[in-house]
Amino acid sequence: MGYTERPRRLVRPAAPGPGARPATTPARPAPAAARGESYRPRPGQLLEAVARLDAGLDEQACRSLAEWIREQYTTEYGSVPLGFVARCHLGPPYVDHQLDLFHVIVRHFAPAEPMPEPFSAARMLARSGGYAHVEVYEDGMVLPVLDDGTVVRP
Repeated sequence: MGYTERPRRLVRPAAPGPGARPATTPARPAPAAARGESYRPRPGQLLEAVARLDAGLDEQACRSLAEWIREQYTTEYGSVPLGFVARCHLGPPYVDHQLDLFHVIVRHFAPAEPMPEPFSAARMLARSGGYAHVEVYEDGMVLPVLDDGTVVRP
């Protein structure tokens, strides 16, 4: 990490303890994309497909893979993320990358390069290395996904 970056803590899904009780009123209402199905675990096949978007596929293969991913999110989770942010394994100078499902853009970023909104909110989570990828939704919601497919609630 560069001198301007601070380490972030990894958030794991917590099992409710014996004294845990549900909150009577949420601090803020959940966005439409966050309701119900969005928090279900992601299957391994979907995780692999998202990872393959950055695997140097030709443009046609990348577009068909992105279409398959969009269909999976639409049918299984009810909403489709704008894209994903993940840690980049290309090595220096790149540290993370953005995957966009609509135009199938895969863009790699060096530490000093700013990432466009709303993807910048997911950048430090992706760099932590604790997540397979971070889903970014149009309403600004960011959902980190662990390597086993578990979605971490915000």
